[in-house]
Amino acid sequence: MAFKIYTKTGDKGQTSLIGGTRVPKYDIRIEAYGTVDELNSTIGLIRDQEIDVHSKEILIEIQDRLFTLGSLLAADPVKNKMKLPQISEEDVVLLEKEIDTMNEKLPEMKSFVLPGGHSTVSFCHIARCVCRRAERCVLKLNESSDVNELIYKYLNRLSDYLFTLSRKFTQDFNAPETPWKARV
Repeated sequence: MAFKIYTKTGDKGQTSLIGGTRVPKYDIRIEAYGTVDELNSTIGLIRDQEIDVHSKEILIEIQDRLFTLGSLLAADPVKNKMKLPQISEEDVVLLEKEIDTMNEKLPEMKSFVLPGGHSTVSFCHIARCVCRRAERCVLKLNESSDVNELIYKYLNRLSDYLFTLSRKFTQDFNAPETPWKARV
């Protein structure tokens, strides 16, 4: 028998966490891992662009880590007995190393820059914004339910990575980087 994509169990506005607990689909836990899923899809959009092989490989690694984050956030912290993949400090360090490597080849920033200049650059900025929203959702969840701090640390570093990646792609595509000039 083929696996059906629809179960109809969520038709009344509730869904199950890993561990079986039923919660409303608007629960902050659902919002948190749903936003991580949205981020993962947005990163897939960046990966689908004409970019260098190394960046694609790192983005695949990031997408894998985001699935890990999603599963951790989707688990009932009390009732789940399932062994889940884990996030580690090394995952955060990888992002830091990638940021440092890219920054070595980028011009010094002298002001904020306006998002845009090339569609791939813009996709990075959209992903960065979704990443920041995911981080805010996870921090809000942490107020009512303990969340592994590596999850929001990873998201914080990932938004920095996505910003730096946008600047790298600006350089790769010889796109304009428009500085923000505050009107004061």
